[in-house]
Amino acid sequence: MTGGLLVAGTTSDAGKSVLTAGICRWLHRTGVRVAPFKAQNMSNNSAVVVGADGRGGEIGRAQAMQAAACGIAPDLRFNPVLLKPGSDRSSQVVLLGEAVDTVTAGNYRLLRPRLSEVAYAALTELRAEYDAVICEGAGSPAEINLRAGDFVNMGLARRFGLPTLVVGDIDRGGVFAAFFGTLALLSPEDQALVAGFLVNKFRGDPGLLAPGLDMITAVTGRPVHGVLPFHRDVWLDAEDSLAYGTTLGRPGPPRGREWLRVAVVRLPRISNATDAEALAAEPGVRVLLTVEPGDLADADLVVIPGSKATVSDLAWLRETGLAGAVAAHAAAGKPLLGICGGFQMLAGSIHDEVESGRGATPGLGLLPVGITFAPRKTLARPSGSGLGAEVRGYEIHHGFVSSGDPEPLLRYADGRPEGAACGNVYGTHWHGAFESDEFRRRFLTAAAAQAGRHGFTVAADTRFAAVRERALDVLGDLVAEHLDTDALWRLIEKGAPGGLPFVPPGAP
Repeated sequence: MTGGLLVAGTTSDAGKSVLTAGICRWLHRTGVRVAPFKAQNMSNNSAVVVGADGRGGEIGRAQAMQAAACGIAPDLRFNPVLLKPGSDRSSQVVLLGEAVDTVTAGNYRLLRPRLSEVAYAALTELRAEYDAVICEGAGSPAEINLRAGDFVNMGLARRFGLPTLVVGDIDRGGVFAAFFGTLALLSPEDQALVAGFLVNKFRGDPGLLAPGLDMITAVTGRPVHGVLPFHRDVWLDAEDSLAYGTTLGRPGPPRGREWLRVAVVRLPRISNATDAEALAAEPGVRVLLTVEPGDLADADLVVIPGSKATVSDLAWLRETGLAGAVAAHAAAGKPLLGICGGFQMLAGSIHDEVESGRGATPGLGLLPVGITFAPRKTLARPSGSGLGAEVRGYEIHHGFVSSGDPEPLLRYADGRPEGAACGNVYGTHWHGAFESDEFRRRFLTAAAAQAGRHGFTVAADTRFAAVRERALDVLGDLVAEHLDTDALWRLIEKGAPGGLPFVPPGAP
């Protein structure tokens, strides 16, 4: 077979990423050579892909997760255009893995023709190499102000004749109105490719929902191809749902007498916050994403994660009182960890002429290092050791340690030092280090001791890679059990059926 499908959504965070991953997993299990694709992603959660030439490049983390669902290595072509917001008005443009420009809403139009052609070329290559390519849209296909230059939603579907399914999150309410309104704001040509709907995150009695499914089919002429139930195990690699005041995942009961409470600061431009997921996978570890200084006061371990705007987010820490709460936590002798941008914030000084252009800025002064930003971004997948354990990770940063010689938290495989470990304050530029099971266990054991949680015991049998694989299998199971997979096969192989009715008024 040679085919494809576009998974669009009524909104951001409707479930496009997880549905795409689930469909990919289901196809992979049936023996189909399948690949994911997202023409353009806007996210500060990215993964590093190292090419045959040894150079690293970035793609959206969701596409790396979807590649794992397909049983294949991530490829820069899976997400040819990545926009990484540095503020409300500007984004860094990553094209086939490499940062090439910074754009605003105004000058993005000038760059868009180049981006679209690169995206179309990438999908053309993938469709020649794989049996099926499952494409993920972005935001909503009914953003009428953006349709003219669209190449990720219906613009992509039209270019390649992709049948399109629209996903709606019923947990938010208003899903039927969202289905109807999305379809009714599309042109007749776009509507002809919308082949049906998918309901995501349903809780309750399916019998109560059934009349609504029949009604939406009656008024649109398109079936609902499945209703996926809400499932608490679907939380890894989230892109849009890192909400304030939310416990990450579903922590299992502690193996010892006590819990370990972790507070992760939810920075405005947080990046690769998925680092905290490995901590949340440990039994007895409660990971809270927060913007409240009081939550830091109650925490055993505080984590400042990565940031796409280190200097700006550092100023935000000071404005909100979180900087004082971080300092008080460290002064009490309790463990504090900074990852990438968070590590840079803990430094004595930051010199940034690249990301913010603000030059010299005082850091929080909790680690004896100085940070300088280099024009060229470091992109790598290093390996090495830390706390006597093997460690693997990935690097995505402009800043580097330009002064200071602290005790390192990690060492590269060639012996070079990385990061800092100064008493109860730790920092590293490596993302993903805590996915290394033994290193994570040793770090949490040390952190619990520093926090006075002597009744906390790490679980010797937690394997984060296995947790991630189980999550992907859950997605595959949900697709196999709750979607009309026969209809999916027909759409992937044959495209959208002919004769789908037009729903007025259409695009303005």
